Amino acid sequence: MKKVKVFIAVSLDGFIAYPDGGMDWLAGLSGPTLNEFRDKTFYDSIDTVIMGNGAYREIASFDMDWPYKDKATYVLSRRNDNLPPKANVSYLTENVLERIRQIKCQEGKGIWLLGGGQTIRLLLNHDLVDELHLCYIPVMLGEGIPLFPCKMKSSKWKLSDNKPFENGILKVDYQHIA
Repeated sequence: MKKVKVFIAVSLDGFIAYPDGGMDWLAGLSGPTLNEFRDKTFYDSIDTVIMGNGAYREIASFDMDWPYKDKATYVLSRRNDNLPPKANVSYLTENVLERIRQIKCQEGKGIWLLGGGQTIRLLLNHDLVDELHLCYIPVMLGEGIPLFPCKMKSSKWKLSDNKPFENGILKVDYQHIA
């Protein structure tokens, strides 16, 4: 069975984006880039990406090629129209939780739950997340989209690894305790 893995950058005060969904607070990080935190080992351990509509729109708006062309990508959305098309992207609009359970049961590698906060909460609240890989960035946004929005289901996690970087970023990995 595939494992669902959240891998995301988060501010010290718990936000993953500005209130408008913008993520330019991550631009200009000194030292290692986020690609170094999302190391090759992690990226090679997945063959699927799941994200919410907001995260998809934000990434699709960047002036670059779709960065996950080599991964099957699923976007959770209430509608599958009006979204910018990208290579290897499908939309999950109905029976979302059941479809994700089916994807987890497929043969292959892991699933990267890229974001955003509402999507992460949905899957956490239905016990569909197996691992958390959090990169704490030494920045306080003051307000924004929280990593863990209100009304989270109680769950337990075991620390599996942590790594501090010279620029103050701390990567912390947890595994869900069933």
